[in-house]
Amino acid sequence: MPALWLPARGQDGAPLRPTVSQAEGPFYPVRLPADGDADLLRNGTRMPRRGQPAQLEGRLVDLRGRPLAGLQVEIWQCDADGHYHHPGDGDQADPGFQGWGRASVDGEGRWRFRTIRPAPYTGRTPHIHVKVKDGRRELLTTQLYVAGEPGNERDGLYRSIRDPRDRAALTVAFEPGPQGLVGQARLVLDT
Repeated sequence: MPALWLPARGQDGAPLRPTVSQAEGPFYPVRLPADGDADLLRNGTRMPRRGQPAQLEGRLVDLRGRPLAGLQVEIWQCDADGHYHHPGDGDQADPGFQGWGRASVDGEGRWRFRTIRPAPYTGRTPHIHVKVKDGRRELLTTQLYVAGEPGNERDGLYRSIRDPRDRAALTVAFEPGPQGLVGQARLVLDT
């Protein structure tokens, strides 16, 4: 007898929903940095001048809750002063903050980055850009927001997420952990 397929459920008991796509934004790196690992707190031998160290970790799963091993998760964000490593943002970015990184998704669907707590800049609430790739093929581009930030409700991209479930899925609480702040996110792909 074939197994009965039941959808995976979120913490609220509702079936899993695909993570909402959002704009890549104007600051995806034109050139990827030589140091492109998952530790954004070390750019070669340099370290960030400012910023609150944080770990961003999560799971990548399909709609059934099965891990999607072997894919890559990329993140990019501004430094603690609101500057990106991008020609469109001048060359003011902290040279010790890597600003972009890539992590491989393990057999359990887990991925992890060392970074800084996202910082605001003019017109934007704190956020981290996220891209999921299978080799060169892009599967998802979105943004993660910081829970409790007063700027969230003024941010046009955050407000554009109409469904409260989708908004909650992209809002990450950065909480104290043994080695600094930790934010946890789940990315769900409709594969």
